[in-house]
Amino acid sequence: MVLWSKVLMVAALALAAGGMWAAPPTVVVLPLTGAIGPATADFVTRGIARADKEGAQLVVLEIDTPGGLDTSMREIIKAILASSVPVAAFVAPSGARAASAGTYILYASHIAAMAPGTNLGAATPVQIGAPGLSPPSTPASPDKTKSPDEGPAAGDALTRKQVHDAAAYIRGFAQLRGRNQDWAERAVREAVSLSADEALEQHVIDLTARDVADLVAKLDGRKLSTAGGERTLQTGGAAVSIEEPDWKSRFLAVITNPSIALILMMLGVYGLFFEFSNPGFVLPGVVGAIALLLGLFALHMLPVNYAGLALVALGLGFFVAEAFMPSYGSLGVGGIIAFAIGVLMLIDTDAPGFGVSLWLIAALALFTAVFVILVASVAVKARRRPIVTGSEELIGSVGIVLDDVDTEGWARVHSEQWRVQSAEPLKRGQAIRVTARNGLILTVAPLDAA
Repeated sequence: MVLWSKVLMVAALALAAGGMWAAPPTVVVLPLTGAIGPATADFVTRGIARADKEGAQLVVLEIDTPGGLDTSMREIIKAILASSVPVAAFVAPSGARAASAGTYILYASHIAAMAPGTNLGAATPVQIGAPGLSPPSTPASPDKTKSPDEGPAAGDALTRKQVHDAAAYIRGFAQLRGRNQDWAERAVREAVSLSADEALEQHVIDLTARDVADLVAKLDGRKLSTAGGERTLQTGGAAVSIEEPDWKSRFLAVITNPSIALILMMLGVYGLFFEFSNPGFVLPGVVGAIALLLGLFALHMLPVNYAGLALVALGLGFFVAEAFMPSYGSLGVGGIIAFAIGVLMLIDTDAPGFGVSLWLIAALALFTAVFVILVASVAVKARRRPIVTGSEELIGSVGIVLDDVDTEGWARVHSEQWRVQSAEPLKRGQAIRVTARNGLILTVAPLDAA
């Protein structure tokens, strides 16, 4: 019994030592680079959820962005606020920035950090969900005669509403995380920016770090409040796992590029139009249907102006009408104008990285006009050709008389025996031409007479 007691004691001490020496949970790094769009939001939200499921102790968003779409930014922020795993927003490496939407994400994160030589700010919203709006003017210096709540002097009512809403949005995060509220509001109303050292001095961020390893070391022992309760970080010696975008995120990033989405949609229109004009090719219809669905899916995820989409469809309709009903160029010119204006209006945002090149618009308008006119002209010529199949094709066909015919007899036409009638006598073996058909009887005449 004494021996077994000693064995159990040694085993218990070994288990306790193993628990003390076990490596701390992993730190997950999610790179957030480029314009923030649907693909970025999908990658970050899935990454945070996966980190929570795998028991990671910290998620680091390594940010370098000029901004992006408001809807995608808000989706990322919702994931951060609902996360039970602490999220640290880290503007890195040196030379990176967290402008516009990146500033909101940094303020919403549990930890805000920056690398030396980085900057953040310029968070004024631009054209969130409404066409034709201009961002409010940025004063060279704040007007001390106005209250911050008065908003920009320039801009219509909707612009002011958007700025007030964005200011309240980021101010709420500043209050939640205990950061500089006044500067957060100035970043929205006056589009101001800060360097890393200035941001630390003004209590906009929590700390600066050279890189992710330095950040992880500095966060060891810090207590944070998350949606899952209070957490104490044990990042000393923790393994760092960098999660790169998977195939789904890369695929979404490609098709949600407004230029690619527009090209996919036009390829779909070209393919279906060619298939309907020349039935039986199959491949253009299949490729066109797939491309059109992908393009419409991408446009569904982007802020689309439906008036612009209607103008694009109207322009294509004018191209087709010009091909079938020549109007001396009036419909064609109108189609080009409607198409170009529609594409300009199609993507309803001025967010960085989500514009459509003017050169691409011009090229698509010209190519669409040439393509539709050529395909439609081929279809019109095909419709004007003589019929080569079916019963109507018998009219004008040549045959041979099988027996002497006074008024009715038999003849071979297209390797088939037909009952024929003629207004004049015919000799066996005489060549004839079909002039009419009445049911199963053909009216014929001698070939030389016909």
